Amino acid sequence: MSKAWTTPADLRARVRKRWDRGELLAPLAQPDPVDPADQAAMSAARTSPAEPDDQPSDHPYLDPQQRSVRFPWRLPLRGPSSSELSDRFEEVRAWIAALHAMPHLRVEVRELRHRVLGSNRIPVAAWIDSLEDALALIGTGAQARRFRALVAEIRPRQPGLLPWLARRPLRALELESEIPALLAILEWMQAHPRPGLYPRQVDLPGVHTKFIEGHRQVLSEWLDLTLPAAAIDTSARGAAGFARRYGLREKPPRIRLRLLDPSQALLPALEQADLTLDATSLARLAPAASRVFITENEINFLAFPPLADALVIFGSGYGFEQLHALDWLHQRQLWYWGDIDTHGFAILDQVRAHFPRTRSLLMDSDTLFAFEPLWGTETDQCTRDLPRLTQAEATLYNALRDNRIRPGLRLEQERIGFGWVMERLRALDGTE
Repeated sequence: MSKAWTTPADLRARVRKRWDRGELLAPLAQPDPVDPADQAAMSAARTSPAEPDDQPSDHPYLDPQQRSVRFPWRLPLRGPSSSELSDRFEEVRAWIAALHAMPHLRVEVRELRHRVLGSNRIPVAAWIDSLEDALALIGTGAQARRFRALVAEIRPRQPGLLPWLARRPLRALELESEIPALLAILEWMQAHPRPGLYPRQVDLPGVHTKFIEGHRQVLSEWLDLTLPAAAIDTSARGAAGFARRYGLREKPPRIRLRLLDPSQALLPALEQADLTLDATSLARLAPAASRVFITENEINFLAFPPLADALVIFGSGYGFEQLHALDWLHQRQLWYWGDIDTHGFAILDQVRAHFPRTRSLLMDSDTLFAFEPLWGTETDQCTRDLPRLTQAEATLYNALRDNRIRPGLRLEQERIGFGWVMERLRALDGTE
C-alpha cells in the first residue's frame, strides 16, 4: 500500500493527536454537558463532504486558540490517483477493504469513472459520528469515564474550575488521586483568604507542607480562577511568589555574616562568630561596621581576615533583594568579590542595581593574569550588556564574553593566593 494513501493507522493517529491536545475531553467540562449520543443526533444533518477535518471551536470555556471536535467529524482521506487505480488495482482493493473493516467509523465514497476500469467507488473521507466512537477507536474510553467522574465531583463544589478542566483535562486525569486533597486546600483558602499562616499550619487531613509546595502550579491556577481579586497579590508570580500571592507566610530569608573587627562583636567572647539572622532581625540590628564585603565563596567568607570597622556577608548568587531591605546597608561602604568570569561581573552589575556605589574587589586584569596557571573554564557564559560596570570592569568583561583571551575563561575566587588577598586588603586600609 502506498505511504501516500491514508491508512487506518493514520486515522487513529489523527484522533490520538486531538486526544493528546485535550480536545476530545474538553466539551465534557461544560456547565451543562451534552450527552454524546444527543450531540450526535443533533449534528446528524451536518454531513457535507466539504466539511474540513479541523473545525474551529465555539466552546465558551476553551482558550481562543484551542479547538474542540464536533461530531459527526469528517476526516478527509488521501487515496490513489487515476493511474494508480489501474496500475495497482489489487493494492487499491486491499486499501479500500482495510478502511471499511475499521470499527467505529463509516467511510464516505465517491463514484470515480475510469476509462479502462469503468465506475469505481473510492473512499474520500472517514466519518466518526460520536465522541464515544472516537474514544473507542483509540482505546481511551476508560480515561474518558474517569474524566466524567472528576467533572461530576468538581462541578457542584467548584463550578469556577470548569474552565480549567476544559483547558487541562489530561492534567486533571494525572492528578485524579490528589483531586480530593487539592479541593480541600482550595476550599480552605476560600474560607480563609490571605490567612497569614505558614503552609504547615493549614490543618487538613492528608495535607502537608510538601504536598502544597509540590502542587503550587495547579493550586495557583485554581486559586486565580476562584478567589476574589482582593485576595490575590498579582505582583507575585511563579513558584517563588506563591506564598506572597495568596497571603501565606514565607520562610524568612536568612543572611550569613561575620564581624571582622573584634571590638564590634555583637556578643562577648564571640569575636569570630559566624552568624545567620533573618533579614528582619538583621535590619533592626544595624551593626556598627562602616565597611561591608560581600563574597560568593564560602571558604573565602570563613577565611576573610580580621579587618578594622568591617564585616563580611556570604553572598547568594543573583539574589540580593533581602540585602536591599537592610536600610543601614545603604549607608555603608560596600565591596563585592566575585569570580572573574562573565557571571561574576553580571552579579556585580546586579548588586549595583540595589547599591550603586558598590566597588569590586579582586576582579581586575592584574589579578586575572597573576594567576594564569589556575585559570578554569566557564561553560555557560553571560553575553548580555552590563551597563553598571566601570570602564575597566567593562573592558575585562567584554574580553571574557567575546573570548578574546581564551574561550570560556574564568578565575574562581578561591584560586587567588591568600597573600594576594591580604595585600589588596592592606592597600584598602592604606587608601582610606
